[in-house]
Amino acid sequence: MIFLLLSILFNSVLYVVFTVFKKQEIDTLQAIVINYLIASSLAFSQANVSYGLLKIPNQKWFFATIILGILFISLFNLMAKTTQYLGVSVAAISGKMSMVIPVLFGIMVYKEPVNLLKIVAIFLALSAVYLTSIKEKMEVNIKLLYLPVILFFGSGLLDTLLKYFEKNYVATDEVSIFIGTIFFNAMLIGIVVLLIKSTKRKIRFNVKNIIGGILLGIFNYYAMFFLVKSLQTMGKYDSSKVFTLNNIGIVLVSALFGFLLFQEKFSKKNILGIFFAILSVYLLMISY
Repeated sequence: MIFLLLSILFNSVLYVVFTVFKKQEIDTLQAIVINYLIASSLAFSQANVSYGLLKIPNQKWFFATIILGILFISLFNLMAKTTQYLGVSVAAISGKMSMVIPVLFGIMVYKEPVNLLKIVAIFLALSAVYLTSIKEKMEVNIKLLYLPVILFFGSGLLDTLLKYFEKNYVATDEVSIFIGTIFFNAMLIGIVVLLIKSTKRKIRFNVKNIIGGILLGIFNYYAMFFLVKSLQTMGKYDSSKVFTLNNIGIVLVSALFGFLLFQEKFSKKNILGIFFAILSVYLLMISY
């Protein structure tokens, strides 16, 4: 259980870090690129495979890591913007409620059983994303509503593809190097974007961006590391229930961080959205 609690804490802190980035005027993209350098280095250091790093491009899952790398850095940047402009709780709920998309994928592709609880949970998750996104100033909310919507569907696509490739192409002892390769490819893609931007304006790496990226990379890697450890050690729970408990915890702790650290104000609709989010993942957990 300690690993699950640490996973919840480290995942929730990611949203706090992004909020601090805005307050400290840290360049988010630069920090994210550095973050993936740190995260990939940590992942490779944990790898325990019989082949060297130069053999990675020969692995059958390598092309998948390029696709996933694009999604990783795109959605991480989107998560940062959602957090910075709409708040910690909105970003957390949009990202974590996307777990209903892999559920739908399992129902349609793998013919997993469907029941009333799953249907209700999916409806509640979609409602939660909308309700938590509504702010007092509707003109601002309408302009930015695309952020949590894209984050929701993009995160769902990422989780679905990640699970599909890992299940069908990645051996058990390759998980760390598979994740590390995704992080590394995300970093390379970020560097390309920075180089393109540098042709339009001069880009400088300062100490704040580097420190922010290092901290983000450490929290990012260990958020995933502790989740994997919780899956390995919580034998009495199947993986779907561990993921569900993890998501419930992240939604609650992130909302608490937003309230205590950044004085985020919740309207009645926002509170109803948080309740729907918690109820949704609970219903998914008991529906299996």
